[in-house]
Amino acid sequence: MTDPLAEVVTLLQPSAPLSKLVSGAGAWRVHRLESGQPFYCMVLEGSSRLTIEGQEPIELRESDFVLIPAAYGFTMSSLEPETSGGIDPFGVRQMAGEVRHGNPDGPPNARLLVGHFAFGSPDAPLLVSLLPQFIHVHGEARFATIVQLVGDEARALRPARDMILAHLMEVLLVEALRSTAGTKAPPGLLRGLADTRLAAAIRLMHENPTRDWTVEQLAKGAALSRSAFFERFRRAMGVAPMEYLLSWRMALAKNLLRRNEGGMKEIADRVGYGSASAFSVAFTRFVGVAPTRYLQEVAPS
Repeated sequence: MTDPLAEVVTLLQPSAPLSKLVSGAGAWRVHRLESGQPFYCMVLEGSSRLTIEGQEPIELRESDFVLIPAAYGFTMSSLEPETSGGIDPFGVRQMAGEVRHGNPDGPPNARLLVGHFAFGSPDAPLLVSLLPQFIHVHGEARFATIVQLVGDEARALRPARDMILAHLMEVLLVEALRSTAGTKAPPGLLRGLADTRLAAAIRLMHENPTRDWTVEQLAKGAALSRSAFFERFRRAMGVAPMEYLLSWRMALAKNLLRRNEGGMKEIADRVGYGSASAFSVAFTRFVGVAPTRYLQEVAPS
């Protein structure tokens, strides 16, 4: 059976090339402006507060994991109130094996593993748009086990440490996405997959993107009326069924073009268009450039 989430993650080509161990003591605060890079944070010990622009502050506890697929401004700080004790809460010092924020001499009240994911796909913005804007995993026993493995590896200086950490972080990414799936997830693919009726229709689109699907056919696959299916899909996914199908076809087409897998007619056939000209028109309208130009200018990079 086709796994839409696995397909999206595979096309994203995720990696975790950068991570660092940080600790905070006393009152401390770190502010980061929008970087455009997917940010993650894992609490190995203690607790901290995360404030993301436009959202209420969140308290993070040991074994919590946070992922922001499309990073924007945020502040990480201690739970302790800032006082005039002579210690700069924004102070930073490099210590043995970690970066210290706040009091350089006091006992840490938080130890975190932070870093950025890298998505190798040039089409990452489209695929990231299918995911929640913010993911917070808390109280998941299975997830905590992986966090413990990551923490042990991060603290040790064993051979191939960075390689092992990178692979473990990729596992954590997928596990975080799975853990977030549910009816309370923000509109997007994870919320859609949590609805068994909608999941059936989404799988149909992923299993056979070449078929000339109609809303009526997809609604039948979801065992819903056309109107009920359309509204339910739009609320859960954030886009209408045909918009999602078009986005998925274009993501597949871009991947085929980048990998130079066939001529225009073959690629058109593989993403559901009866002719190269019909595919070219749809691709140009969606992407903004013709597929031949995309192949020349974007794919080689």
